Amino acid sequence: MKTAISIVIAVAVAVSGASALAKGKEQKKAQEQVVTMEVTTQGFVPAQVKVKVGQPVKLVVTRKTDVTCAKDIVIKDYGINKPLPLNQPVEVTFTPTKPGKVRYACAMDMISGVITVE
Repeated sequence: MKTAISIVIAVAVAVSGASALAKGKEQKKAQEQVVTMEVTTQGFVPAQVKVKVGQPVKLVVTRKTDVTCAKDIVIKDYGINKPLPLNQPVEVTFTPTKPGKVRYACAMDMISGVITVE
């Protein structure tokens, strides 16, 4: 009888340990992806970036020039519209929900870039 109880306890510990390990891997997968970009006279730099689906994304955007209409960043697919003050990093966060291309642009929709979600 003691052997049977010991086996049940050992199995329970092994299962809970495996479950905790799986949760740790899930948390690691959901790690934030940080993408640094600038607005220059050339537009958004880089203009094309890649991120992973289902993982939070933090864009850190710094406008380095006043000679641009890209004084805001707009990501219509995620309802994002944030001002980009000169020489101040602005954090834009979202979690891509499906693979594909996510377009971002200035408020006038003249200067743009693409985030490829894989």
